[in-house]
Amino acid sequence: MLVINNKTVGALFRLIQLLIIAYVAVYVCWIQRAYQDTDSVISSVSTKVKGNILTNSSIEGVHVWDVPEYVIPPQGENSFFVLTNMILTPGQTQSKCPEIPSEVTKCESVSDCREGHNEVHGNGVQTGHCVKYSDTIKTCEVQAWCPLENDTIIPKPALLGAAEDFTVLIKNSIQYPKFNFRKRNILHHINSTYLKNCTFDRKTNPHCPIFRLGNMLTEAGEDFSVMALKGGIMGIFIDWNCDLDFPERFCIPKYSFSRLDNKNPENNVAPGYNFRFAKYYKNNENIETRTLIKAFGIRFDVIVFGMAGKFNIVPTIVNLGATLAFLSLVTAVCNWVMLTCMKDRDYYAKHKFIHLNQKGDSVPLSSMETTSYGTP
Repeated sequence: MLVINNKTVGALFRLIQLLIIAYVAVYVCWIQRAYQDTDSVISSVSTKVKGNILTNSSIEGVHVWDVPEYVIPPQGENSFFVLTNMILTPGQTQSKCPEIPSEVTKCESVSDCREGHNEVHGNGVQTGHCVKYSDTIKTCEVQAWCPLENDTIIPKPALLGAAEDFTVLIKNSIQYPKFNFRKRNILHHINSTYLKNCTFDRKTNPHCPIFRLGNMLTEAGEDFSVMALKGGIMGIFIDWNCDLDFPERFCIPKYSFSRLDNKNPENNVAPGYNFRFAKYYKNNENIETRTLIKAFGIRFDVIVFGMAGKFNIVPTIVNLGATLAFLSLVTAVCNWVMLTCMKDRDYYAKHKFIHLNQKGDSVPLSSMETTSYGTP
């Protein structure tokens, strides 16, 4: 503990003052920018994917996949989906066929099947017949789109794994209504020639709004060939935090990427991202036919966030008032420290207060005799 003297008290008083001023100057004003009025970003996003893939499978043969086929649906709200893998079931028609074997669809006789029963996890409505699925297995017959889909075997490597070379143009317009400020991520210095030839690179082209899909996954720490097998969800984050006290050219977007779906190996139930859709047509016999596609792919969600600040006299005055209020507490804090933490706190307590005698002279409290009042 320190020995109390005038220098100690003065040094402690100045130290507390400096700490309060430093807190207000560094944290409140510099980090929090409490002298500014703020507004949240309002944003709109549109995307356009480009690329083609040639595949040669035993089911479809040679096939060129273009944008209308692998971007499903063509337009999404702040998101887009790219097909990377699939299970095809061609030539389905409305007919009867054996159900896919499972614990609830296997049967030994007709009594194991119920006519009209609709199994929640099945593929159709049971007809009440027990029929051969293979030489060793019998299952209940169903009325459904036949032949049924068998999705137990997922193509590996992914059929459309070359989609990592696709590019996407992201057009993002933002505004801060409170400050009448509008801007888009295609900056003023970007012209048509540059836009046709650039691809986003954090070091060489940090302002290019065209992104290669594989590069985005690499930045997020993901392997495109692995994620393409069963799909997943990726986040494209656009940060528009701006200090509008500076010129408009300093308000630029910052991009980052992260995987959003759970890939925890300890909980791999229903991994990835997939859905089904069908292509309908009439066959040679004029019967409605379809090709069922179980689509695996990556959904990209574009997430825009930001806050803008600009000098305003009202929050400035409020925070200056708060600073003065803090400074007014210096004396109380200093006294508490002196009376609690110092070695000579008793000496300080005795000499802290003075008493006026009848002549008006100040007399230290310690030099006065204790006087009792009241009726003895």
